[in-house]
Amino acid sequence: MFHPHGPTVWELIVQALSSTERGYDLLAPKFEYTPFRTPDAILVPALAHLGGPESCATALDMCCGTGAALCHLRRLCRDRVVGMDVSRGMLEVARYRTHMAPGDAGIDLVRGNVLAMPFTAAFDVAVCFGAFGHFLPQEQAQFIAQVAQVLKPGGRFMCVTTLRPPVWSARYWRVQGFNALMSLRNRLHTPPFIMYYLTFLLPQVVALLRQHGFTVTVHARVFPARFQHVRLVIGTLTDHAGGPRTPLPV
Repeated sequence: MFHPHGPTVWELIVQALSSTERGYDLLAPKFEYTPFRTPDAILVPALAHLGGPESCATALDMCCGTGAALCHLRRLCRDRVVGMDVSRGMLEVARYRTHMAPGDAGIDLVRGNVLAMPFTAAFDVAVCFGAFGHFLPQEQAQFIAQVAQVLKPGGRFMCVTTLRPPVWSARYWRVQGFNALMSLRNRLHTPPFIMYYLTFLLPQVVALLRQHGFTVTVHARVFPARFQHVRLVIGTLTDHAGGPRTPLPV
């Protein structure tokens, strides 16, 4: 499951008993060697749907982690790409990894909560990969509202998700078992570590984006065979979404 340089079982236990932020601070130095990092086999074909080199001015990677998507986003931007994450440790690794990423756009790394972002109408593109499990159900609408806030009119939001697996599948019961254990852990131990699977699924994510002023397209058969269950979702913010907004500098 893990690379030889990845975390030990004990390190994962310590992470799981920490807060979400502290857990990722601890995991950051070895995160690239875990299966939790969104693979390039998903990032590269997904981001290709945004256009060619320097096809947009500015982009935001929400919950950017160690910078896997930022390394690919940089060459798509003419001006600036911003990564935002709550974990200081993940951002430190991202700073090192993105320094030599191809492209000329400036890279800014911002520590903060994507449920309360300090940007308004600032980006042409916003992406989020592999982080939806960190949002509780009652926070999902707030997150999409924040996405709508940070995008310019006509801006695009990209993410990947899937359909709920059938209840008779092994995958469904593995995930339900993990989520039940995580829920029990959070009831019995504080601070909580928020990580659940099978969240922001289709078709609910499409409905949520439309409620916040996005037109939505869903792409299938974008990824290699082992990821054929994954769907690429692209929402485009309509010009009238959210009413009058004042752009803030990135």
